[in-house]
Parts: sequence; structure tokens; C-alpha cells
Amino acid sequence: MDYKKHIKIVEDWPKEGIKFKDITPLMENGAAFKSAVDEIVQYAKNKEADVVVGPEARGFIIGCPVSYALGIGFVPVRKEGKLPREVIKVDYGLEYGENVLTIHKDAIKPGQRVLITDDLLATGGTIEATIKLVEQLGGVVVGCAFLVELTYLNGLEKLEDYDVQTLISY
Repeated sequence: MDYKKHIKIVEDWPKEGIKFKDITPLMENGAAFKSAVDEIVQYAKNKEADVVVGPEARGFIIGCPVSYALGIGFVPVRKEGKLPREVIKVDYGLEYGENVLTIHKDAIKPGQRVLITDDLLATGGTIEATIKLVEQLGGVVVGCAFLVELTYLNGLEKLEDYDVQTLISY
């Protein structure tokens, strides 16, 4: 399927000079969204993932239907102060800012095979931070899956030691 026809480019959002890739039209189209999720599900099956991890908030949108289809768990990675139990955290840089991500300290078991999902791979900072959290807990990242990759931001360089699937490249 040509997923690009379901992505809208929004100029100067969230700030001037950014060409935001809006995935909501893809999500609004049931057939397109199902097809995209099914491709990631097949990737996760091939990687023999035990659990899916996704950073907020759009990592939830991709990761939850993937984990549901596979019958495996989903672990959220959230901004600081959003998870109610004991967490570990990591600081990271965004394409346009800085942030802190957290994960419940007991969310990943040592040796668990983890698929990380998100809507977009840009600079790779969010996923690099998510990988650090998973690996600190003893998880094994078997792959990373994205709807969109912005190749001109070179995020893949931060993930060179990991297998990566992207459905759309800009």
C-alpha cells in the first residue's frame, strides 16, 4: 500500500521551518491503518518479540494494536511524572527541545525480547532513550518499527546496532 498518500505535510508546525508529517489521516483510514499495523505485526512475529514498548504518545497508537494482535504485553514509556510506580529515567534531546523519559522499574524482565514502536523516526533521540531504558532493565531490543522515517535527520545513525523497519521514508 502507498502509505504516503495518507500522510499530510503541515508547514511550520510546531514551529517555523518544520514540515510536520501528520499521521492522523492514515489512522482515520481503517484499511490503511490496519495494513500498516499488520506489516509491523509481521515484523514483530519474525523478530519473536515477547513485549512491545512505545514512547508516549504516538508510540502507544502504534504499539498497542501491535501488542494486541500478537497477544503480548505493551509497556508504555512516559515523560517524567506520568507513571505511578517506581521508575528509571533517562534524559534525551528532541528534534526541537529536551526531555526526560521514564519506564516502570519492573516493566521489562531480563532477557525479554522487546520490539520498540513509534510513529516517526526523526533524529533518533526518543528511540535511543527508550532503548537505554529497556536495556537498563535487561531487555533485548530485537527491532524498532516506525510508520515514518525522516532520512534527512539521520536518526538511523543512532540505531545502527539495531534492526529497523520503516513503512514510509522522507
